Amino acid sequence: MKEFKGKVAVITGAASGIGRGIAERCVSEGMKVVLADVNDASLAAAESELKAQGGTVLAVETDVSNRSDVERLAREALDAFGQVHLLVNNAGIGAGGAPWEATWNDWEWVIGVNLWGVIHGVKVFTPLMLAQNVECHIVNTASTAGLVVVGSSAPYSVSKHGVVALSESLYLTLERRNALVKVSVLCPGLVRTNIADAEHNRPAALKNEPVELSPEMRAGLDYFKAAIAAAMPPLQVADIVFDAIRNEKFYILTHPEWLEVIRMRTDDVLRMENPRSPTATILKLIKPEQQGKPTA
Repeated sequence: MKEFKGKVAVITGAASGIGRGIAERCVSEGMKVVLADVNDASLAAAESELKAQGGTVLAVETDVSNRSDVERLAREALDAFGQVHLLVNNAGIGAGGAPWEATWNDWEWVIGVNLWGVIHGVKVFTPLMLAQNVECHIVNTASTAGLVVVGSSAPYSVSKHGVVALSESLYLTLERRNALVKVSVLCPGLVRTNIADAEHNRPAALKNEPVELSPEMRAGLDYFKAAIAAAMPPLQVADIVFDAIRNEKFYILTHPEWLEVIRMRTDDVLRMENPRSPTATILKLIKPEQQGKPTA
């Protein structure tokens, strides 16, 4: 898909971060945009601001972990605009820790949003796009954590690896059928988003019992938040995504400096060696003072 003006985009997790950046780019391209997010206040603000920029925008409060919500999102998009040409399954959150220490609530919440949310989007929208018989594109947001494993959040890594595998399966199946629907998987490094504050959106039924963070855990969280605050801006990610859509690129790796970590993991697999922790290499990549700087 190379022309975007007048076409319709549906974006989940659209009220902030990467989703909001892609929504702004869609508006600038002259697309009609359906914003989906679980945070109703942020969603309303995004709708108002994008309309003020001249966008044709519809906001639909959506919990992507709920299949009926995604089905309703599709109905409202079609009722408003008739077709959907670009789907960005972007909603995502982070929580949990080691596989046995992450709570049942952590596992259910993260897998529900990050993986089931994408599954719901693919299951609901792909048949609609195929029936339209026009050029369409699906972008699924994974992460570099879908290509390497750090070990600090098992639910997050598992969910993002699942998104990569789902996207590869979708791509190969559609390609084999010569479909007009194309697919990309977005695997960014650190981006300036609200993921460190995702707890605000955790459903009451899945909240953990309050715990006192140790000084070490607090320092680690503060370091991560500082790195996020200085990371790549969402609009820059959006530019990379649109370039990939135009050129039908499947893998969208926004941070080429992470290739070193991905290569290390791949080499271990090919040599059938036991996993190595990439933490030391990653910490060099996410130093707050290094974030946002151009890379080779």
